[in-house]
Amino acid sequence: MGFGREKTTYCYFAIAACTSLPCDSYVRMLVAKSAILITVADDFFDMKGSLSELEDLTDAVRRGLSSPSKIIFDALDNLVTETATKYLKHDGTDITSSLQDLWYVTFLSRLIEANWSRMKIRPSINDYIKTGMTSIAIHTLVLPASCFLKPSLPNEKLRPKQYETVTKLLMVISRLLNDMQSYQKEKEQGKVNSVLAFMIENPDAEIEDSIAHVREIIDKKKKELLEHVLMDGFTDLPKPCMDLHLLCLKVFQMFFNSTNRFDSNIEMLHDIKKAIYFPLEVGTLKPLHSAEPKKKFTTPKASFKWFFKQITAHQVSWPSLRKGYGVVPIAPKVVLGLL
Repeated sequence: MGFGREKTTYCYFAIAACTSLPCDSYVRMLVAKSAILITVADDFFDMKGSLSELEDLTDAVRRGLSSPSKIIFDALDNLVTETATKYLKHDGTDITSSLQDLWYVTFLSRLIEANWSRMKIRPSINDYIKTGMTSIAIHTLVLPASCFLKPSLPNEKLRPKQYETVTKLLMVISRLLNDMQSYQKEKEQGKVNSVLAFMIENPDAEIEDSIAHVREIIDKKKKELLEHVLMDGFTDLPKPCMDLHLLCLKVFQMFFNSTNRFDSNIEMLHDIKKAIYFPLEVGTLKPLHSAEPKKKFTTPKASFKWFFKQITAHQVSWPSLRKGYGVVPIAPKVVLGLL
């Protein structure tokens, strides 16, 4: 594309390393493709596109699109068409309009953030989180992919008004995890961030206070999400769908829990090479050696001297035969069963 981050390998690694779904599962492919598209679109909104181009892209109008925005639109259009076609074969229902609305709302939230940044508008932290939880786009990964699980997500849950609480919690946590590790860069770029928005609302607060406040929100929301995923009675979503929500949370924690590993070109390389490129090291099995000195075992030798001395042999004559036949007493065989 000539701008932004190249994170194709990161996106494929994230879904490959964090799920036990079959290797040929369409869920894996859909999440990876969506994540790549989200990354490119995010960089286009942040670095490349003018407000006019961003508005055109958001409205999905083909005419007058410059090359990068048209490439993004075509990629998104192809992804939506592919997903809807597969689901139509899978379930017999056309979800094209639901997917289009899902992505439109996401791009619209990014357009709002772009306007804030370029117009020097400083929203409240609540307004920021309301928009930012959508612009982080985690729902565009987890919801369409959940439609292909068994049992699957009801397709009406793709509509924003129908989002389950567990989906909204995942969206908020993902946004705040990202903000915790990107506020310095976004401050330099003049962008809005939850950490920075808190400081604007609280002029006397230090950066440490703002970070602690955001961290407190994250911890609270994580606890609520785990309750919804792991306990009964909180949601009607099928278990595989809830597990995918938890998987996406793990991915975001891997990238943003302690540092911004996603933006780094080297942080993830060792893990990726170990998981994908390096063969497993299989050594020969060796016996375990005990640190204690070996005990010498002696084989006891049985002595029958005394036993044989107590036995006196007697000559026994066989019963006489009568007409070539005789009766010879034979002791019966007795088999003792083990109880």
